[in-house]
Amino acid sequence: MSVSGIGSQTSLIVQSLVTMRSQLDDLQRQLGTGQKSDTYAGIGLDRGLAVGLRAQLSSLGGFGDTITNVGVRLTLAQNALGRISDIGRQIKIAAFQPAGIDSSGHTASQSTASSELDELLGLLNTQAGDRYIFSGRSPDQPAVETLDHIMNGDGMRAGLLQVTSERKQADLGSGSGRLDVTVAASAVKVAEDAVSPFGFKLAGVSTSIATATVTPSGPPATYTVDLGATNPNDGDTIKYTFTLPDGSTESITLTATTANPPGANKFTIGADSNFTAGNIATALSAALAKLADTSLTAASAVAAANDFFNIDATHPPQRVAGPNFATATGFAPGTPADTVSWYTGEMGTDPARATATARVDSSIAVSYGLRANEEGIRFQVQNVAALAAMTFFASDPNAIARSAALNQRVGAALDVPPGTQKVEDIEADLAGAQTTVAGASDRHKQTKSTLADMLQQIEGVSNEDVAAKIMALQTRLQASLQTTSLLFKTSLVDYI
Repeated sequence: MSVSGIGSQTSLIVQSLVTMRSQLDDLQRQLGTGQKSDTYAGIGLDRGLAVGLRAQLSSLGGFGDTITNVGVRLTLAQNALGRISDIGRQIKIAAFQPAGIDSSGHTASQSTASSELDELLGLLNTQAGDRYIFSGRSPDQPAVETLDHIMNGDGMRAGLLQVTSERKQADLGSGSGRLDVTVAASAVKVAEDAVSPFGFKLAGVSTSIATATVTPSGPPATYTVDLGATNPNDGDTIKYTFTLPDGSTESITLTATTANPPGANKFTIGADSNFTAGNIATALSAALAKLADTSLTAASAVAAANDFFNIDATHPPQRVAGPNFATATGFAPGTPADTVSWYTGEMGTDPARATATARVDSSIAVSYGLRANEEGIRFQVQNVAALAAMTFFASDPNAIARSAALNQRVGAALDVPPGTQKVEDIEADLAGAQTTVAGASDRHKQTKSTLADMLQQIEGVSNEDVAAKIMALQTRLQASLQTTSLLFKTSLVDYI
């Protein structure tokens, strides 16, 4: 009788045990990692979908990082713009307070303007990390110069104070606002001294004197008031209207009187119309000198601030062409060699918002760039600087009137004329970007949650199912091991 060997059966049993052990190890790995497989090959037919889902999740992660960075910059920008707007309101309120000149030659509103101007410039040099957010496409360099350089210049380059001084000389001329007053018999002629953008510009002359004639001529603009052979009556008036360098208008009304000497803005009726014409010229010259030293000087300071601050890629700061500044008839562009540029960021010709864009979704990009020389921001800076730049002397009889004229103009300008960009307009642009970014962030969160659930269904496992399989496999493995052990103990004697 022959007995067959058990070698082949033993090999199959051992292989089965190895397989079950491998399966147990894999199930334990699944329980520990929560993943169906370490490789895409182990996922099966859904591996292509899993790769696509992971790519989408990675893309959303990139958008999320961008949204975080953009959100920080937008928040910092909004905080800075909000404070800039607050400063404008504070200066406007201060400008309408009663003027009093301190020992330094400044009013209370000017002292406020000086400190607030320094803060304004600091806000415009706000950084997000190492990037200056108001510098356009040049975030690696400050957006604006220092307060000292802007006001006082730096060596060979002129600052605002020098530009203001040159403009004042050009606007005042010899002291009458670049107007010449002459008399010929019964005619009083007032004329601009040249065709230029400086000084008073004659806007019109009218009179209640019945026998007088008003004749305009030019250029340069000239108005002649001829009294004729008849003297005016007591109380008759002549009104001269002027346009000032900042675009504002002022007028001088001269009133006929029999008093001698006459009061301010009055002229004495003389023995005949020729004498009266001379008195009109004297009164007009005195009134022009005072108006030039008050309203015209204030308007000149406001205009000089606009000349200095209103710069962009195609428009450099403007300087009076001179010397001699008092007889100048035009401007000369400031150059980097002779004039400080208050804005030191990038000067492009495209919209400021376009200087920084970010894609926050596969089909959505937001624009959030800023330049400190944008009209809304620049308008605030130049008017605060114009107020801070002027100096007064308590001994000057016209100082209070000049200060009031300057305050009035700055206060009105900080109300922002219609058609001028406001800081609030810039804030609204950025608020729109913030809304877009927030909306994209919310959508990404929902999309990521959905994609993660889908990916989990493909790659993930149920811990409960895996635990049950492990228990079942352990039971099978234990039974198999016991059976195998019995087989290995079997001998020929036991078989017989």
